[in-house]
Amino acid sequence: MQTGAWGDRTGGVRMEFFWEMLSLQETMFLLILTGVLIKKLKIIDAAGRKMLSDLLIDVILPCNIVESFLGGMAFPDGFARNCLLAVGLSAVIQLMSIYGSKLLFRKYPREQRSVLSYGIICSNSSFVGLPVARLLFGDLGVIYTSMFQIPLRFTMWTAGLSLFTSVSRKDAFRKLVRHPCIIAVFAGLLLMAAPVSLPGFLDSAVASVSSCTVPVSMFVIGTILADAPIRSMFSKPVLWYTCLRLVLYPLLLCVLLKPLHLDTTLTNVCILMTGMPAGSTGSILADKYDCDAVFASQIAFASTLCSILTIPLLTLVMESFPL
Repeated sequence: MQTGAWGDRTGGVRMEFFWEMLSLQETMFLLILTGVLIKKLKIIDAAGRKMLSDLLIDVILPCNIVESFLGGMAFPDGFARNCLLAVGLSAVIQLMSIYGSKLLFRKYPREQRSVLSYGIICSNSSFVGLPVARLLFGDLGVIYTSMFQIPLRFTMWTAGLSLFTSVSRKDAFRKLVRHPCIIAVFAGLLLMAAPVSLPGFLDSAVASVSSCTVPVSMFVIGTILADAPIRSMFSKPVLWYTCLRLVLYPLLLCVLLKPLHLDTTLTNVCILMTGMPAGSTGSILADKYDCDAVFASQIAFASTLCSILTIPLLTLVMESFPL
């Protein structure tokens, strides 16, 4: 079983941990930079990027999720309750995001308002969140993160998509239940509860594919950022969104959740996932439905770049206020 860097710690505020996390983020940044170079050097084109993204979503991330359920770990007391709490807390956070974004961005033009609201509702908790959760919290962190993402996937295809176009409930539900990561969550739960284990060769195959999660995720992000326009990259609306997404929102959640004295790993996963940068989906939807796709690319680039520093700082804050 993989325990993660957080699980190996003895507690207490240590600056060394900040530097450890910063080192991890620097590694991820180098992988992102590799993705940028791959795209700039035309080793991969737009079609290749789409194929790589599909491979990540349809194969690699699901294997990563399934593997986290197969670690043979000793689950903590209240594990089942914590999984349900992860879903419940995520649902509450999504509601906060939906109604909060309406208030915060009401003065922006529709083209930017849709992008900003979507960026608050739907963070990049898959490409960035899952790898960071594994590095910090190990298999248990991946499981809680996967449960946390279930309501996020639902709002992505309902409230999130409705910011750009009309959407039917039936279509949204169909996309939710067919999403490979959601299928992987339930497959993992079934395998974890089953009295039998996967054959060794199959278990090794899943683990091998899962090990590609971090590099391929960062490559995909890099290829996306390679096309992001540099001009006006750090305009006032972009900086406001970045500060809100990466700093203010997770700090607010930290203040709200810490007094509840819930499971430490669960609480920290929820806080960390709210501090993830904007995803690339917003850019894709903005382009498809005639919103400001350039602006969407800018907030994705700026928030991803700044998260290299804010995620280690956020972990330091979480450790500074232990349960």
